[in-house]
Amino acid sequence: MHVITTTDELAQVCQSFASAPYVTVDTEFIRERTYWSQLCLIQMARPDIEGSTEVDAVLIDPLADGIDLAPLFALMVDPDVIKVFHAARQDVEIFHNLSGQIPTPLVDTQVVAMVCGHGDQVGYETIVRRVAKAEIDKSSRFTDWSRRPLSEKQLRYALADVTHLRVVYEALRDELKSSGRSHWVDEEMAILTSPSTYVTDPEEAWRKVKARSGNRRFLAIIRELARWREITAQTRDIPRSRVMKDDALVEIATAKPSTPEDFGKLRLVQRDVRKPAATAEILAAVAHGLHCPEERLPRLPPMPRRREGSAAISDMLRVFLKARSDQLGVAAKLIASSADLDALAGEENPDLSVLRGWRREAFGEDALRICAGEIGLAVGPGGLRVIELDKAEAQTAKV
Repeated sequence: MHVITTTDELAQVCQSFASAPYVTVDTEFIRERTYWSQLCLIQMARPDIEGSTEVDAVLIDPLADGIDLAPLFALMVDPDVIKVFHAARQDVEIFHNLSGQIPTPLVDTQVVAMVCGHGDQVGYETIVRRVAKAEIDKSSRFTDWSRRPLSEKQLRYALADVTHLRVVYEALRDELKSSGRSHWVDEEMAILTSPSTYVTDPEEAWRKVKARSGNRRFLAIIRELARWREITAQTRDIPRSRVMKDDALVEIATAKPSTPEDFGKLRLVQRDVRKPAATAEILAAVAHGLHCPEERLPRLPPMPRRREGSAAISDMLRVFLKARSDQLGVAAKLIASSADLDALAGEENPDLSVLRGWRREAFGEDALRICAGEIGLAVGPGGLRVIELDKAEAQTAKV
């Protein structure tokens, strides 16, 4: 099985594939020891043209000595060729990090499958078995893709990811067209193709730390430490947990060390950050947090005031979501999360994705009317149905 290892070969293949209406794409990578994913293999296929002698599926070795992926990056942004992935986010992040660009136009068959009623975040093996009527050998899934040479078994497994995807894509494309929900998928693809989806701002990294305190000075120290950790992890290309774990970060913010001796007494900090240079940077971060001007202190969003009876309304929304997702044949988790339902039930004017775009059309508008007591749910021979409430019934429903 041939693997592309030179720029010239890659350029020829990409030129050929540029005439296709779509290409299916997948990547193999490792990330256990790095901050950024290390790209190890790229698989790509185009529709099989009957009678054609041109290759329709290829493997590209990005680790080959001297290879330049520029022809591939150009194909990935060719507006005339649809790029088809399954569970695209990590693959797209890799292309964005390497080239500064995002594959477009883009279709994620996992999203399309959810819109077409194939379940929540349906896995690739499942959708291939269901749609392409094929089985995938999973034994090479957890291989070390950075090791060379790759075996024939590994290469066959990798190539199957994009050859079966052609069948899956064409079948789901037809399902989506008949459903009339293409604009639903368009909204999801707009998120996947937005650069902001793949940028981690060190200034905002503190929001992911479970600090368990609303003290703004404490949060300022957390912010500075999390910022330092994120920049260090990105610069050294190592996982942030290898730089410092969250519990150590919280310990430092609580203790507020000001000298190396103070820092040396802490229990949870890892060995690497006890080195003098790292210790000095951490102490400086603590000092910046301690002396942050009052107007720049971070603030957690206030806890929303819960409406009376919100727990019962939330339960009703869960029943309604299940019924509506079954009715539409759409995965419930694609429409709304449990947190969304709790916010809808308990908060005034929540800012939620379920209240925008196709989600509002499919569920959010009626959900708001349930919360307002304008409509209710009734069970009959045909199952669950929505009923209009008159003012007296609405008042009773709010009691």
